[in-house]
Amino acid sequence: MSQKENKIAIIPLRAGSKGIVNKNRKKIFGRPLFAWVLTEAIQSKLDQVYVFTDDTVIKSYIEKEYTWTNKVTVVERSAESASDTASTEAGMVELAEKLDYQFSHYFLLQATSPLTTAADIDKCIDTLKKEGVDSVLTAVKTHRFIWNSKGESLNYDYLNRPRRQDFEGLIIENGAVYGCTAETFKNTNNRLGGNIQVVEMEEDTLTEIDEPADLIIIEQLLKKRLLQSKKPLGSIRYLVLDVDGVFTDATVSYTQDGEFSKNFSFVDGMGLEVLRDNSIEPIIMTSENSDLVKKRMEKLQIKRCYLGVKDKYALLNSILPELGVLRNQIAYLGDDINDLSNILSVGWGACPINATGQVANNADIKLSANGGKGAIRELVEFLISFNKRI
Repeated sequence: MSQKENKIAIIPLRAGSKGIVNKNRKKIFGRPLFAWVLTEAIQSKLDQVYVFTDDTVIKSYIEKEYTWTNKVTVVERSAESASDTASTEAGMVELAEKLDYQFSHYFLLQATSPLTTAADIDKCIDTLKKEGVDSVLTAVKTHRFIWNSKGESLNYDYLNRPRRQDFEGLIIENGAVYGCTAETFKNTNNRLGGNIQVVEMEEDTLTEIDEPADLIIIEQLLKKRLLQSKKPLGSIRYLVLDVDGVFTDATVSYTQDGEFSKNFSFVDGMGLEVLRDNSIEPIIMTSENSDLVKKRMEKLQIKRCYLGVKDKYALLNSILPELGVLRNQIAYLGDDINDLSNILSVGWGACPINATGQVANNADIKLSANGGKGAIRELVEFLISFNKRI
């Protein structure tokens, strides 16, 4: 790839965080915070995404979970650029020097803005590539009235208070995406410089995660966004299934030599055959990487079986184009927190009756059967009946 075409992004992640301990690893709907923007970056027009971190836990997670894409590289961050006093620009310069400035456009993505979408990133890319533009930043338009500590109104005349629809408002930086040309960054060592253009994002993206209370707000905003992908609801073409707690009762027998046995239901196994007979294809997606599970799925003749997956949301996103469907054409059956992002965002999100509390409270369908005791068969019968009504 020529330098002119090389659009890269840095996602800087520090291991230390004073405001929220291990902030970048905090789970939101079963996914670490940084995974939300990373997944969107992978799906964007960016050519390469560099996760720049001194956190060995994050490094290990990414190297294990994102083998399905060649767009992500983890680069070790020095202690100097990861210190409390180091600027973000110091990290950007360090990475640029490691890459010998072999890029045409340089973007900064912030993990603390998990509402950023691939469309937002692409809009920044397209804007930056316009003639005469040297850098871009994302911002939101707000119609709030601003005052200073002296009691002075800054952006309106309080004696002639305007109606909201007549008020132009303010453009406020939201800290989500910044971008500049390679030449601009070389000249300024800064995320911005030269002719700067603003790219507007939705007003709810103004919230960044700096304090614990921000996590609560972001979780509700993300939940709202995930739920939007359910509509309009069409016929179901795929059923994605977890294994432990779904195919099984979430228990396993061990010997001194390791894993010995899991119990699988023949009723559920027959249910998957019935499912395929009705033009719905099963897909297995589990965090377990077990020979027992692999052999059972081979016996059931399940073609798509993904083992050892923790970020199931990202993996499902990555295979949607290959499947030729949207999320609202998928059903998902899971029982624990790492299933929650998918349960919230597919056409039908289901769980066994003995699922964990947070999953049960958010599932569209709470089945009457336990995992490993007919839950799959129960959902199969529901989906077949549902599709016949479409």
